[in-house]
Amino acid sequence: MSRAQIKNLIERRLPEAGLVDTVLKGVQLFRVTEAVPCMPAVYQPTVVAILSGTKEAVLDGEHHVYGSDKYLLCPMTLPVEAGTPKASEEDPLLGVVIALEPRMMRELTMEIETAAAGNKQSRDCAPSALALASWDVGFTQALLRLIELLDNPVDLEVLGQGRMREFCYAVLMGEAGAAARRAFGVGNEIARIIDYLSNHQNKQVTIDDMANHVGMSRAVLHRRFKEATTMSPIQFVKSMRLNYAAMKIAEGKTVSEAAWDVGYQSSSQFSREFKRMYGQSPRQWSNAVQVPE
Repeated sequence: MSRAQIKNLIERRLPEAGLVDTVLKGVQLFRVTEAVPCMPAVYQPTVVAILSGTKEAVLDGEHHVYGSDKYLLCPMTLPVEAGTPKASEEDPLLGVVIALEPRMMRELTMEIETAAAGNKQSRDCAPSALALASWDVGFTQALLRLIELLDNPVDLEVLGQGRMREFCYAVLMGEAGAAARRAFGVGNEIARIIDYLSNHQNKQVTIDDMANHVGMSRAVLHRRFKEATTMSPIQFVKSMRLNYAAMKIAEGKTVSEAAWDVGYQSSSQFSREFKRMYGQSPRQWSNAVQVPE
């Protein structure tokens, strides 16, 4: 019943196609009524919950297709391709995106591990890149209680932070909780490196820069980074920059502006690497692509 209530709350606020910010910071509602092929995107730490239809995210060639039976956790910034290849007027995609506030997630993770005392999770594994998780009771009820705040400004003002904290706790304790706790807990070196890369996307960052940032050897960094993201550090940096560039071109920037914005100093190198990744030159991409509303 709770899931149906969430769906009704979203439908009431979004009778037509679109993506809207809500008065809840970091919470967006969306409805998609036409098929959108997978396109380059950069996911921030988020949870995406679908109430009807299906959505797809592709990371390094691996397809993650999910609908109302699973929600998606992205615990770190990632270069992906995302789309809604099956959406239509008859079968719209309806859902909610919740941005995960890193400080809140870190604090909760530390509290959970302190409360667990001798039953701490092992830190031998690197954080997972993308995780799909079932809608358990805790997650469903926490999401409903969060979305219900949209109906009452007083409740929103007084309870907003508490309800968001409850939601984040439900994610940390759910099926994808291990991936979330590894990303936000003590020893989250890979997530810290990715955050560092996101803040330096227009600068040249070397393997040594990354390793020094978290006090790791190059060999350990390479192994753990690939375990976490399925990509090598250099491949990840290249994918991140090219995805950002593709998004900027789709939004109307010139090819040279997009290349410069993401740290390329050679337009010919940018064009070669762009075509190698997307099968089109940047100018062909610019002429063909349209940004979905």
